[in-house]
Amino acid sequence: MDINALLTSAGINIALCVVLFSFYSVLRKQPSNVNVYFGRRLASQHSRRVDVCLERFVPSPSWILKSWETSEEEILAIGGLDAVVFVRMLVFSIRVFSIAAVICLALVLPINYHGRDRTHKYIPFESLEVFTIENVKEGSTWLWAHCLALYVITFSACTLLYIEYKSITNLRLLHIVGSPPNPSHFTVLVRSVPWSSEESYCETVKKFFSHYHASAYLSHQMIYKSGKVQKLKDDAEHVCKVLKNASLEKTCKPSFRHCCSGASTNSFKKISNEMDSVNGGTDNTDMNLETTKKECAAAFVFFKSRYAALMAAKVLQTPNPMLWVTDVAPEPHDIYWSNICVPYRQLWIRKIATLVASIAFMLVFLIPVTFVQGLTQLDKLQKMLPFLRGIFKEKIVNQVVTGYLPSVILVLFFCAVPPMMMLFSSVEGSISRSERKKSACCKVLYFTIWNVFFVNVFTGSVISQLSVFTSVTDLPAQLAKAVPSQATFFTTYVLSSGWASLACEVMQIFPLLCNIFQRFILRLKEDADSSLSFPYHTEVPRVLLFGFLGFTCSILAPLMLPFLLFYFFLAYLVYRNQIINVYITKYDSGGQFWPIAHNTTVFSLIFSQLIALGVFGLKRSSVASGFTMPLLIGTLLFHQYCRQRFLPIFKSNSAQIVTDMDMRDEQSGRMEEIYEHLTLAYNQPSLMEEDASSQPQCDKRHENTDRGQSSSEDMEKGKELFKKHRPRPVQRSVSLNSDKSVLDLNL
Repeated sequence: MDINALLTSAGINIALCVVLFSFYSVLRKQPSNVNVYFGRRLASQHSRRVDVCLERFVPSPSWILKSWETSEEEILAIGGLDAVVFVRMLVFSIRVFSIAAVICLALVLPINYHGRDRTHKYIPFESLEVFTIENVKEGSTWLWAHCLALYVITFSACTLLYIEYKSITNLRLLHIVGSPPNPSHFTVLVRSVPWSSEESYCETVKKFFSHYHASAYLSHQMIYKSGKVQKLKDDAEHVCKVLKNASLEKTCKPSFRHCCSGASTNSFKKISNEMDSVNGGTDNTDMNLETTKKECAAAFVFFKSRYAALMAAKVLQTPNPMLWVTDVAPEPHDIYWSNICVPYRQLWIRKIATLVASIAFMLVFLIPVTFVQGLTQLDKLQKMLPFLRGIFKEKIVNQVVTGYLPSVILVLFFCAVPPMMMLFSSVEGSISRSERKKSACCKVLYFTIWNVFFVNVFTGSVISQLSVFTSVTDLPAQLAKAVPSQATFFTTYVLSSGWASLACEVMQIFPLLCNIFQRFILRLKEDADSSLSFPYHTEVPRVLLFGFLGFTCSILAPLMLPFLLFYFFLAYLVYRNQIINVYITKYDSGGQFWPIAHNTTVFSLIFSQLIALGVFGLKRSSVASGFTMPLLIGTLLFHQYCRQRFLPIFKSNSAQIVTDMDMRDEQSGRMEEIYEHLTLAYNQPSLMEEDASSQPQCDKRHENTDRGQSSSEDMEKGKELFKKHRPRPVQRSVSLNSDKSVLDLNL
């Protein structure tokens, strides 16, 4: 590929970005698109009032200025800590690759270009390989410059990583301390409750925790089988039971015919109400049996203090680790109710199954990746298909096929990856939505790094790619040969997958098309609920993938860095705009995505050093190879230090902090208010929508609260709480400049 082909790809993507950004600046001003481009503001303000410019049909950069001027404290209040962490990833990338671009373009690129004694063409017709380390002759004394650049990039990245890790750790501690009382801090999710033929799960849970956690146990709430299928099953069983015990045949027959005539499930409820009125209602014993049948082997257990809940969640409850399994409960809005009732003994089988399915999906994906690599190598493609020689004689066609088409095809195939990985993460059994998204994020990250990088550097058919890995000892040398030659493809991939994806992201193409269809085809006057949460499982892997490519190719092919740096600048503006206006924060993981970013960045540094070590060996530069080894060891030690210093804070709350929070609430007299909120915070949404008479209730639920409220009153409060606390934008009161004295930590 020559410079002209690269410029062709860049020109196409720049034109696409300009057109889409111009369309966006106009479409966002139209009142009919308010729910598409201002979904978060509508949900938070509960109003359709949006500042609409008078010049509605003239493109303007006002959204860029607003995105740039928004402070980090506002981002924290709007999007939560996860949004701040994501923006910090972009800021870190901008800083480190600005340093890399300066040192590599000023020092490394000229050495690569003049690395051999050759006659250079006019620059637009030069091959891109001339600007890579491949052009440096063996035994060159100028390879010290590449080693020096590698040292500068590594030291800069490690310094910035440490600063960011320390800052985000402080933010996480402030997030825990400064937020309003969180029900999850007092709640433990217990699963794998042993079954007993003599008593229900509810009684078993109460008896166990009343005995072994007598001083700290407050109450508990059972988890019930729910969902549409379960509701249909329960209604059908109840109708059959009522019909069997009915004494008035005339009342039964019309209702039964109505039930079987294809009516909605409300007909079951109608029959039940009619027969209950005739027979005097269902017996209490039967209701208790029905409630027992619906109970899962899981429950939320509430404790009197945060410290007691933390200790109960971390301590092994019985000598059998497969029984009475306890975990810190997710936040109420974060619970993934579909997986709560999954038997604990199935989880390891599910994880193995999803691992096998993910590997199989990766192998299937070798086919499109191999096809894409065939397009980047026209000489091989023309030998296989001779009739294409006439087509590729056209210069424009040649440049489009080699410079633009391969990366576009790969991007289109990758659109199927995030939904598939989200499905795998759901099957795994994640109990919270944030945990499911985090798991999907890791899967998408591994998948993209494997397919975009490792599979692409080994060109050819699937069989030849597999044969490369049969010789493990030759792997470093083959990577050192293959990576510089594929750096040109990675540059075009940054253009198509990076720049174009940002333009599509800001346009919100799919929600926009849905909005147009509903308004102008279905003629719906009311706006559909278009509230979206930020797609961390797709955007975090994309940012980290580009960081991986940047570190790996920085000294090998520095011509990529300007395109990569422009992507991060543009992403900084686009994603801040989306967080401010579009995406609704329904739940927050507390910055759990930063350890993923840190680990991936360190892996990128180590991998780039290994590749550089292999290239220096192939170029027979013993000095550069010798100086790279200490850098590799130092990076590993830095990573181990950060794991010991910061990572435990992201895995568990500290006893010191939760104890101080408990003492503060006890002194202020807020504990009683917190206890009242606990018993209603974890009501299942599917059960809340049913009638109170048909909902299963655990009679031990409020036994230790010493509050003589009836279950019907609790249910009415639960309904009001459910309606009141539907997922809305998370509003954080934590300030970045909050008093850190409450932490009493020297971070």
